[in-house]
Order: sequence, then C-alpha cells, then structure tokens
Amino acid sequence: MIRFGVIGYGYWGPNLVRNIAECPGAEIRAVSDLRPERLQLAKTRYPSIFVTPDHQELVRSPDVDVVVISTPVFTHFDLAMQALQAGKHVFVEKPLTATAEEGQRLIDEAAKRKLILMVDHTFIYTGAVRKIGELVGNGTLGDLYYYDGVRVNLGLFQPDVNVIWDLAVHDLAIMNYVLRAKPAAVSATGMSHVPGRPENIAYITVYFEGNMIGHVHVNWLSPVKIRQTLISGSQKMIVYDDMEITEKVKVYDRGITVQPHSESLYKLLVGYRSGDMWAPQLETAEALTVEVKHLIDCIQNGGSPLSDGHAGLSVVRILEAATASMKERGRVVELH
Repeated sequence: MIRFGVIGYGYWGPNLVRNIAECPGAEIRAVSDLRPERLQLAKTRYPSIFVTPDHQELVRSPDVDVVVISTPVFTHFDLAMQALQAGKHVFVEKPLTATAEEGQRLIDEAAKRKLILMVDHTFIYTGAVRKIGELVGNGTLGDLYYYDGVRVNLGLFQPDVNVIWDLAVHDLAIMNYVLRAKPAAVSATGMSHVPGRPENIAYITVYFEGNMIGHVHVNWLSPVKIRQTLISGSQKMIVYDDMEITEKVKVYDRGITVQPHSESLYKLLVGYRSGDMWAPQLETAEALTVEVKHLIDCIQNGGSPLSDGHAGLSVVRILEAATASMKERGRVVELH
C-alpha cells in the first residue's frame, strides 16, 4: 500500500485526494492547507485522515510515502525539495517549477536519492491524447506537419502567473508527448487587459527542426470555451476537441499530394485528397485515476513516469522562453 499526503486542498486538491482515495493500492493519509475551512472540508469527507495547517508535519510523517503538491507554482520548488530531502516521492501539480533552474535542481535531488519526481500533466493520461500518441507513433499520420491548439475561456484570471503558465502548459505537455520531437526555438506575443495583472491572451509558436511547427493560442478573455487541436501529417489529419462528449478524436483521410510538373522540375502540381473520417474508440477512465495508478506502478516496479521531472522541465523551458519572447514582442528565443 502506497501512502499519500496532499499539500493544498484548494481548486485541484480535492480531485487529487478523491482519485488517490479510490485507487487500489493507494491510501490517503494526510492533507495540509493553511485555511481551516478547507481542512474541515477534507476531514468531513475523509474522517480517518490526518489534517494540519503545517505542511512540515505532513512531510516529516513516517506514515507518508508520497507527497503531492497542489499549491501555487512559486511554492513548488521549496515544498518539493523539502519532501525529497525527507525521503519522499513527489507528485507535483503543473507546471513543475517557476524556473528551469529550479526544475533541474529537483531532478538532480530526486536522482541522487533514487526517488520519483512526477508532474501532473493530466492530459497525457487521457484516453484521447494516448490514442493520438499511438496514431502518431505507428505512422498513421505520416510525416508530421504541424500542431495547432486553441485553449480559451472566460476567466479564471490568475494573480501570480500569466495565461501561458496557466493554460498553455497543457498544450505544451501534449505537444511534447505526441510529437516526440525536440523544440528548437520559441516565439510568443501577448497582452494584458487588466491593469496590474499578467498577460491574459497569448500566441505561442514552437519551432522544431525541419518543417514541423507548433502553435498554441490561449486566452482568459473569450466569450466561449474552446479546447480544440489540429494535428496534420502527410497521410492523415486529426481534430481533437476536448469539449466533445463522445467523439473527441476524429481522424481525417484528407490532405494534399505534390508532384513535379512534367514540363519542368521547378513547377509543382498540388492535388487534394479527400477520403473518409473515422472516430477511434477511446478509453474512458478518468485521467487522474490512470495517473495515480501509473505512479504507484513506477514506485513499486522502479519505472520512470511518462511525465517525469525531465518532461516537466522541458515544458518549463518553453514557458520561460515564451515569456521572455512575449516581453520583446515576439523575438525568437533559441532553446539550448
């Protein structure tokens, strides 16, 4: 039995606690939060757990094997480092840390102590994204051309991070998982429409080697909620709409064919292919359930999580580069 303690019982914490409590092989032992009313809520729902406003009690507890961190990003590094140094495995809410330097230090600490450091990149554990990863991996799409994601809604304005660090982190994690290619450079533009607050709308372009490109549009100031992604290849194209209830992923046999002109090598003939559309069957298990089971399996069998520290660090590096680019109105920032 793997015993968990959760720091932070705010917006996402209750979802984490519920999935841990319901997962075979897992047990929720403790919850920490600075707000008494949140602790009371946790205690009411789970009477047997230990609750405390002092996170260090949870971190030091011999009854906790894994520390789960669901707090603002600027606290992630200190809390995760304390947990690792106390000999605990760490599962931290996205993004991993506020800086790439902090992320690297956590990776080094976890490796030194032979502990697991895992990031809650929830979407890569959904049936939809795993199916997309399978289709890309087995070559169904052919050569990849682009990833184009839109993630917009009205609110929730965050006081400590801009819209990139809040929303784009999802698409960047999906992009890294699905495309399986190393990003080379980043460009971003954005704007704040609330005085004194971070940017609430942004456009990010991620450049890869060759002619593959990624683009993400995120916005807290949209009249509608959209969660849609287009992934194009030389053979097939995918539309992934997370707002769809049943057919979240649709595969289109559509595209172009390019052939040299018979009279000149410098002239090309572009033809259009329009075939069938099909919607693959997807696993319906809740992503957090899959994620917790995956973490338990990695702890028990010595594996490395799909969303390990290195995956989290890769996303943070893109977020840092995008933020720097946005401050200079879209200057291209190389990723080393």
